[in-house]
Amino acid sequence: MSPPRRNPTGNRTYPIGSARASREDRVLAAARWAVIAAAVAVTAGPLLYGVLLSLKPFAAAAADPLDLFPTPGEATFEAYPTAILEFGLGRNMLTSLQVALATAFLAVACSILGAYAAVRLRFFGRSTVNVVFLGVYLLPGIVLAVPLFVLLNRISLTGTLIGLVLVYIAQTVPVALYMLRGYLQAIPSSVEEAAMIDGCGRLALIRRVVLPMALPGVAATALYVFMIAWNEYLFALLFLVGDRERWTVSLGIAQLTEFSVPTTVLMAGSIAITIPVVAGFLLAQRLLVTGLTAGAEKG
Repeated sequence: MSPPRRNPTGNRTYPIGSARASREDRVLAAARWAVIAAAVAVTAGPLLYGVLLSLKPFAAAAADPLDLFPTPGEATFEAYPTAILEFGLGRNMLTSLQVALATAFLAVACSILGAYAAVRLRFFGRSTVNVVFLGVYLLPGIVLAVPLFVLLNRISLTGTLIGLVLVYIAQTVPVALYMLRGYLQAIPSSVEEAAMIDGCGRLALIRRVVLPMALPGVAATALYVFMIAWNEYLFALLFLVGDRERWTVSLGIAQLTEFSVPTTVLMAGSIAITIPVVAGFLLAQRLLVTGLTAGAEKG
């Protein structure tokens, strides 16, 4: 076995295959799996607890909340129709689905043009536009709540889903621009130049060349915007609190936190509202991975 030596930084290293190196590899491998297990427990533990609690009868859950696993004959799904039908969470989910889909489509459609201009067109202040996009997004929502309420009230859009969609678009366009800018920078400009030499106009270039190549990034951005609109609470409360029939899921799940609502129903409602987002991730998993990787290359 060759003697130990020192690397350029001065730290002592050990020959490959030595007993010390083998022990360090085993320790690092064990530590890696310990960290992974801890991360899974912290993130998936509360979700698993909610699922198991939603499957228990309320009497059993109230008697022993820490008894996680219901018996085969004890498990029941009755809390789910109670939350979705009796408490109106199904109607809230349908409303949120409409609002979130409209927000994602319109915000991404507007942001594609803005991101392309920020990447390819030359104009004054181009170097600082990225910081401006991010700065607008980082503004606290409460700062814009009163001006937006006054503005929508003057155009008679308070209490309407159209007004809420407009507010969500204003909130999500900056972050969509910031994300899409990184994806579009990864597209080689030579491809666009070749298309323009062949007679392709600017809008046709975006539709036929840029969008197909940036589709993974567009999918990732659209899903992120969808999640923001789906989970948003402040503006939904501000604009829709007076019309219970138009409540979104954030307002619907908030009403389940009342003390009169059984805990099992609250857990069932919480699990039910996560299904659309999880389904979106599963359906667009390949596009999301590709899009996030492309966006990390430049930006």
